[in-house]
Amino acid sequence: MLISDHWLKDYFDSQLDPQKTAEILTDLGLEVEGIVPFESVKGSLEGVIVGEVIECEGHPNADRLKVTKVNLGDNVVQIVCGAPNVAKGQKVAVALVGTTIYGTDGSALT
Repeated sequence: MLISDHWLKDYFDSQLDPQKTAEILTDLGLEVEGIVPFESVKGSLEGVIVGEVIECEGHPNADRLKVTKVNLGDNVVQIVCGAPNVAKGQKVAVALVGTTIYGTDGSALT
């Protein structure tokens, strides 16, 4: 049987991590066979952060591209994008260098 750690916390107030909860349940005689992490989105969107577009101009050498400056909180980066609707003041998702995004079929879009 699979039981959610989140579901267990509905029945007792605990700040314990899943590993410690498993140890306690085993000590009580309820054998925990294993712990399986759950990701509602494959990769958990690790490496994706929210930034704010602070400047947006047309690309000098391409009609369909925009050159933006995006505030990531700790620094400002220049990003060239093809989104026709990007504009100053928008909040945007930014995949940092090295981030892997997965498609709906589970294949990596690096």
